[in-house]
Amino acid sequence: MTLNAFKTAVVCAAALVTGTAALAEYPDRPINMIIPYGAGGATDISARTIAEPLGDAVGQALVMTNVTGAGGATGSVVVQNAAPDGYSMLFARVGSHSVSPAMKATLPYTLDDFRFVAVYEINPVACVVAEGSDIKSMEDLIAKANEGGVSYSSSGVGSMLHLAGAMVLNAFGIENPLEVATHIPQRGGGAAATAVLNGTATFVCTNTSALASFVANKQLRPLMVTTDEPVPGFDAPTAASLGHPELNQLVGWTGLAGPKDLGDDVAAKWGEWMATAVADETFVTSMEERGSVIRLMSPEETGEFIEGQYNTFRALVDKLGMRVEG
Repeated sequence: MTLNAFKTAVVCAAALVTGTAALAEYPDRPINMIIPYGAGGATDISARTIAEPLGDAVGQALVMTNVTGAGGATGSVVVQNAAPDGYSMLFARVGSHSVSPAMKATLPYTLDDFRFVAVYEINPVACVVAEGSDIKSMEDLIAKANEGGVSYSSSGVGSMLHLAGAMVLNAFGIENPLEVATHIPQRGGGAAATAVLNGTATFVCTNTSALASFVANKQLRPLMVTTDEPVPGFDAPTAASLGHPELNQLVGWTGLAGPKDLGDDVAAKWGEWMATAVADETFVTSMEERGSVIRLMSPEETGEFIEGQYNTFRALVDKLGMRVEG
């Protein structure tokens, strides 16, 4: 071997070792975990509950940071524009990555701007009325809607709850739900449930986790849940059993995503870490007590699930003219 050839071989070997070491070292510093919604909400609770087992799996500190605004868009943009090195990750949510892309014309990102690592939590949706209401079933609700005078609350214009009320009425045969029912937006999901409780609105369709205490205390009556199987604590039929399995798409979810150019090696590590974290019994018990279903989806399943939900929501938005231009 000539001297030059030897030097070249040494340089190549050194580069290979350096590259391998760099890969093995990730992560070598704390990771910024963006929560695009406020403290105490469903996304925040999910993120902070999984933080301990996930941090143990990662082996580095996870810096939980709430970056709020614009229905989850502000925090999402932070990760969209971050370096794709795995040190800025996003707790993506149904609102920020299914509902908003379907409803908001001026959203500063699309689904293609992110690499989704996993969906790990599903939040079934329940439609409820006040316990003292004369509405005892979905059949009663639809009959009343056809008579006029029905209203539904939501957490705001362009929110999942806004879409959910219209989607459910439309699925049950109300062709023009935006004319038949009055939408009464509130400031947050808790306020939307309270609006039904105090008689401001007839019904609301929202995550079971937000309704569990009201239902348990006999303040709100569930009419339906959007799952294949009954939801513990909710004495109500499933949408599928009522002949509307298409409403199984109407669920909340929490997942993990990075910028679109996140490397395969980094994404694979996050998949492994998430698998370890969601197996933690304390995490699972805590989330199930809040009405969540823990289900870890692979990256492929995650992509198909989110795209399918987006397509369903977008078709409904276009059909009913619910696109929000502002």
